[in-house]
Amino acid sequence: MDAKIILLVEDNADDVLLTERALKKSHILNQLAVATDGEEALDYLFGTGNWAGRDMNIMPEVVLLDINLPKIDGLEVLRRMRADNRTKLLPVVILTSSKEQKDLIDGYALGANSYIRKPVNFKQFTEAISQLGLYWLVLNETTADLNR
Repeated sequence: MDAKIILLVEDNADDVLLTERALKKSHILNQLAVATDGEEALDYLFGTGNWAGRDMNIMPEVVLLDINLPKIDGLEVLRRMRADNRTKLLPVVILTSSKEQKDLIDGYALGANSYIRKPVNFKQFTEAISQLGLYWLVLNETTADLNR
């Protein structure tokens, strides 16, 4: 069985490290691809820029997407994902510190599968990542499962 990849789109290096630690602590050993801005996320998803030549048959099992990103914000990344047949069905979990109601509404309107506010406390963050991993990587069935 192919390894399930998680695409983490996060510009804060501390949050990337926290996510990596939380995944490891939760025994979620999936490959983690990291994009540090919206442009890099789109390059990864569409095999362009620094990700040109990437095997486009291997797509992430889930995208953990921050909203507040440099270059291209997370909501625009989501808009472009949903507009393209290659990525329109990929599960996207918005993982953000934003408490703006507009972000929540816009995220779901653009096709997010879930919206989670990042807990500030590491223990709570680890628990949230553990639950995320259990649901999206073990329990949830995706269109990628049809090819396995």
